[in-house]
Amino acid sequence: MTGFGARLVEATSRRGQLCLGIDPHPELLRAWDLPTSADGLAAFCDICVEAFSGFAIVKPQVAFFEAYGAAGFAVLERTIAALRSVGVLVLADAKRGDIGSTMAAYAAAWAGDSPLAVDAVTASPYLGFGSLRPLLEAAAAHDRGVFVLASTSNLEGATVQRATFDGRVVAQVIIDQAAFVNREVNRSAYLSESGYWGYVGVVVGATVFGALDVSALGGPVLVPGVGAQGGHPEALGGLGGAAPGQLLPAVSRAVLRAGPGIPELRAAGEQMRDAVSYLAAV
Repeated sequence: MTGFGARLVEATSRRGQLCLGIDPHPELLRAWDLPTSADGLAAFCDICVEAFSGFAIVKPQVAFFEAYGAAGFAVLERTIAALRSVGVLVLADAKRGDIGSTMAAYAAAWAGDSPLAVDAVTASPYLGFGSLRPLLEAAAAHDRGVFVLASTSNLEGATVQRATFDGRVVAQVIIDQAAFVNREVNRSAYLSESGYWGYVGVVVGATVFGALDVSALGGPVLVPGVGAQGGHPEALGGLGGAAPGQLLPAVSRAVLRAGPGIPELRAAGEQMRDAVSYLAAV
């Protein structure tokens, strides 16, 4: 399988920079006249798969599937397979983080050969960046990607992420450590040199970029918080010294509220994709 960075660049060059979320919140299920059950979850996801089939990357929010137990995970497995069958990259928003053998088990689930394995997964480094080693190694071995939480858009995150360590805020330390992995694992991973990104990206909220610098990351930057959380698509260009095509704005509720009609849902996604299309060039 081609490396994640190459697959991502190829997909976004054809289908745009937008990352669409599948967040089957009970409130949305009710708004779509679906039952708040595993059956409603499955119907919600089937609609999203059909509406989002022409986009580059889709991000299921794993927690909303976990809420339905084994039946929810079965829906997630089916949704992952359906998206990938139509050429959509799947980023599982699982935010896994642990140590040792437990982290290795998470790595096997999301970045190995399990039915839940996806193109990329989000991970939390706040047990120490080194705790992610089993996941990073599994992802590299299986040509998958990892998006590491650096600076999240919730207010509580600042108490840790904006604390100072070694003369830098912790969020910048995380970005710099991700950059180190990209350099060491594949020294030709930079888009400017080889046409694709490294396999380790970071997550930086659209409303909390501040003075963070991603110019040396050598990987993609997932930017949640666009739309419902107050981030403006037109204000993302060049944030943090980002290179053309490096930012992946993530949108969920602002698009999902247009459902359940498939044409309306697709049109809302296309409108948002058009709004961030300039990021491919700036």
